[in-house]
Amino acid sequence: MSRVFTAACASLCILLAAQSAQAGVQIAGDYLESRTCDVYTGPCFANGEIGLNGHEAILAWSIDRGQHEGVDLSGLKVVMALKASDTLAFGGGLAANPDPIRSIVLVDDRATAAQREALVSFARLRAGKVAGETLRVTALPITMTLDHVDAIATLKVGKVVEIKTRAMAKGDCVCTNESIFYPPLTKVENYLPAYNLENKFSASGLGSSWSNPNTRSAFLATFAY
Repeated sequence: MSRVFTAACASLCILLAAQSAQAGVQIAGDYLESRTCDVYTGPCFANGEIGLNGHEAILAWSIDRGQHEGVDLSGLKVVMALKASDTLAFGGGLAANPDPIRSIVLVDDRATAAQREALVSFARLRAGKVAGETLRVTALPITMTLDHVDAIATLKVGKVVEIKTRAMAKGDCVCTNESIFYPPLTKVENYLPAYNLENKFSASGLGSSWSNPNTRSAFLATFAY
């Protein structure tokens, strides 16, 4: 992924964000997704991981402005951690049956009670079918930053989630046939695959924890609904 391409994507993000502000958008911001299998990969690598990896994912929304169900969520963040029974292979062209899926929702500890309820509702709505059964909701401090030009993202949720990314580099193309094999798990805009330097989850509720660094398994994106 070249710097010219990432810079062009960043410019497009800024342009679309400005347009969305004038188009009656209810809520908008940044999105980060991290999986436990390569999402930017070749078919041969994906075929080698199907059924073995990619059962887990982190979905994170940083809300710049807007409301959900009449509740203002500007400046707040919400994260969903989920675990499936099979590879979350939606849109990838390989057969998998990830049901049942279980999830937990981590809400910004700065939110009021009403905002926490709205954040959970928002995350479940946007995650759709991959939200599965939500087993637990926990309020924790959340910090999240995205640099769409250099594809650098950081996410830290208390002591239970840590994600760090960088842009794809030439050496990340192993078979020279890489593409976005698995698209993001939710509807977003301007998504760009990134390299996961760190991908950690450790919290009660899902019955598992994971650490999956040094993989081509993240997405940076924007959203406007």
